[in-house]
Amino acid sequence: MVFAPLEPHSRAETVVRRLTDAITFGLLTDAEQLPSEADLAAQFGVSRVTVREALVALRQQNLVETRRGRGGGSFVRAPAARHDVHSRLAELSLPTLRDTADHYAAVAGAAARLAAQRADADDILRIEEVDADVGRPLHRMERAYHLEVAAVAQSARLAREEVRFATELGTVLWSPVLPSDDGAYDPHADHRAITAAIAAGDGDLARRLTEDHIEKAVERLVTLHLTLIEQ
Repeated sequence: MVFAPLEPHSRAETVVRRLTDAITFGLLTDAEQLPSEADLAAQFGVSRVTVREALVALRQQNLVETRRGRGGGSFVRAPAARHDVHSRLAELSLPTLRDTADHYAAVAGAAARLAAQRADADDILRIEEVDADVGRPLHRMERAYHLEVAAVAQSARLAREEVRFATELGTVLWSPVLPSDDGAYDPHADHRAITAAIAAGDGDLARRLTEDHIEKAVERLVTLHLTLIEQ
């Protein structure tokens, strides 16, 4: 849950991370009003001072805006896709981008392999339902799909890593504003193949298909990165 209580040692940074994840994954939508400081403090199990520190950090990241007066409060600001992708890419060197993507492919691939070993019929249905949600924006659908696979893998550590990478890289990796590759990148076709491998219990194939799927997305990202450098 977004507003579940935090561990005793967790403070403002954890509040920031949890709210950032919720905005990134679309659990909190653009222009949605957050609970009051008092309510957030109670739900997270922290002080109002901690909540204020977290909201300051979120405002600095342009993820939240605070309005004064009647009808005021803190509201979600989902970043514009193109600007967000370009600015995020500008922060990454090409070696860092590739290294992060390689690590993510290893995590997602391992999750797919374990999912193939542990999935039951209900798990497969849930994975298929995520991919079938064509009304969801591409970046949210991709993240939701891989998070569902990680959940089916029944590994808490892999699931946490999937969430971390989805937050760190997902907005740019699965962005719809990346360059076209003449149809070579078809996420739904890739997902159907991965899901079929999981349903068949073929862990090695599920892992390989997942890694290939991420590699195709990375190549699109590298193309945009090089284009931005040349401008």
